Amino acid sequence: MKQLTIVQTFISRFLILVLSFGLVIFSTNMWGTEGKGVIAILIANAAIVGFFSSVFSGSSISYFSSKFKTEQVLLYAYLWSIIVGVVVPLTFSLVFRQDDYLLYLIPISILFSLLSANINLFIGRKDIRRFNLYTILQQLVHFLFLIVLIYVVGFEDVATYFIAQIFCYTILFFLSSFQILSKSKLSNFTFSIVIIVAMFSYGWKTQLSAFIQFLNYRLSFYFLEYFQGIATVGVFSIGVAFSEAIWTLSRSLAVILYADVINSKNEQDSITKTKSSLKITLFVTVFFLAIMLLVPEKVYTVIFSKDFYQTKKIILLLSPGIVAIAVSNIIGYYFAGTNRLGILNVKSVIGFLITICLSFYAIPKWGIFGACLVTTVSYCVSSGVLFWKFFSITNFKIQDYLISKSDLNLYLRKIVRKLS
Repeated sequence: MKQLTIVQTFISRFLILVLSFGLVIFSTNMWGTEGKGVIAILIANAAIVGFFSSVFSGSSISYFSSKFKTEQVLLYAYLWSIIVGVVVPLTFSLVFRQDDYLLYLIPISILFSLLSANINLFIGRKDIRRFNLYTILQQLVHFLFLIVLIYVVGFEDVATYFIAQIFCYTILFFLSSFQILSKSKLSNFTFSIVIIVAMFSYGWKTQLSAFIQFLNYRLSFYFLEYFQGIATVGVFSIGVAFSEAIWTLSRSLAVILYADVINSKNEQDSITKTKSSLKITLFVTVFFLAIMLLVPEKVYTVIFSKDFYQTKKIILLLSPGIVAIAVSNIIGYYFAGTNRLGILNVKSVIGFLITICLSFYAIPKWGIFGACLVTTVSYCVSSGVLFWKFFSITNFKIQDYLISKSDLNLYLRKIVRKLS
C-alpha cells in the first residue's frame, strides 16, 4: 500500500470531516431540531434509493472497470441510475403516501447516483487522487451553494439545503464526466448481455449487504420519528453524524485496500495489507473518539444550540459500536474485493434482525438512549461475525490490532521518503 496515498487520503478525509461538521452546525443553527430531522429523513430516503442504483453504479463499477471497457460499464450505470432514481421515489410515494420533498428527492437520487458511478470508476482505476478530490468537493461545493442561496439570493426554507445539493451534484457530475468521457470512444458504447449479467450479479450481492447494513444505520431514525417525533430524529442524527465522521477515516483506508485487493492476485499480500489497515484504523478511531468524549458537554450546546444538550451522552453510548464498525469496515472491504460476498449478507442480516427486535422495546421505553443501545448492540454483534470469519481463514494475533513503536517508525520513514 502506498504510504503517500494513505497520507493524502487521510488529509482529504480530515477536510471532509471538517466540512461535514460545518454543514451539521450550520443546518442545526439555521433550521433547529425539526429542520435537522427533515434533512436526516430525506437524506436517508435518498440513500435508500442510492442502494438500488448502486447495483450498477456502485462497487460493480470499481470491480469491473479493469475487466471491461469503461464506456460499457458506465453506459449501464448511467441508464440504471436514471431509471431507478425516478421509479423508486415514485413507488415509495405511492406506497407510503409521502409526497413531501418528492421533487427534491428524485433529482438528488439521480444526480448522486450518476456522480457515484464516476467516483467509483476512479477507485477501480486506482485513481485515488481524483476519488479524494471529488469526495471533498461534494461537501465544499454544497456548503458554498448554501451560503449563496441563503445570504445572496435570500432563501431561508429548509428546502434550500436540498436545492444547494442538487446544484452541487450537477456541477460535479458534468465535471467528472468530462474528465472520463473526453478519452472515450463513441464506438465503444455498445450493449453486451454478458457484461450486464456480470455487473448485476456482483452488484446486487454487494448492495444487498450494504442496503441491509444501511437499515441498521438508519432504521432507528424511522422508529424515533414514529414513537418520539421528528425533533428527536434531529437530536439523534447529530450523534450519528459524529459516528460517520469518524468512519470516513476508516473508509479512506478501506477504499485504498479495496482498490489494491481487486487488482491483486496474491492472497497473502491482501491479508497482510488488511491486517496493517486494521492497526491504523483502530488507533485512529480510538484517538478521535477520545477527543470527542473529552470535549465538555457545554461546548456541544454552544455549537449546536441548547436543544442538543444530549449530544455527548449519545456519542458515549454509541462509542463501542463506532469502534466495531470502523474496524470491521476494513474486513468487509477485503471480502468484497475477493468476491466473498455471502458473509457480508449474513453479517448485515444478523444486525438488521437485532435492530428490529430491540427497537420495538427499547425506543418506546427509553427514546433516544434506547436508540443508542439498539444501535450499539447491532453494530457490535454484526461486526463480530466479520471478525470471526476473517480470523477463521488466517491466524489471530492481538498484535493485529496494536501499533507498536517499530510500526510507527516504519510508517513515518516511508512517509518521509515518499514526500522527500
